[in-house]
Amino acid sequence: MKAVIFYEHATDKTMDEFMAVFPRHEEFEAEFIKSGKVLGTGAFGNPGEGAMAIFVDKEAAEAFVNGDPFVQEGLIAKVTIREWNDELA
Repeated sequence: MKAVIFYEHATDKTMDEFMAVFPRHEEFEAEFIKSGKVLGTGAFGNPGEGAMAIFVDKEAAEAFVNGDPFVQEGLIAKVTIREWNDELA
């Protein structure tokens, strides 16, 4: 079963703070993409709305959250991981 992560941005953090950490986040994310563990990822359309990603399983999603620089630096206020039945797979 796949898993989806929802990130809610910390409202007390600035875009400059996010951008300072973004290169490390992007590098970390690239490793998951390369390994085939992440199937889709991205921010929502309006700034500050957060982001989501789809992973091959819950274990990969948890590993991503645990190592993500955005989470480690306190830029994410809330993380929700939900197992998901992909009807197209």
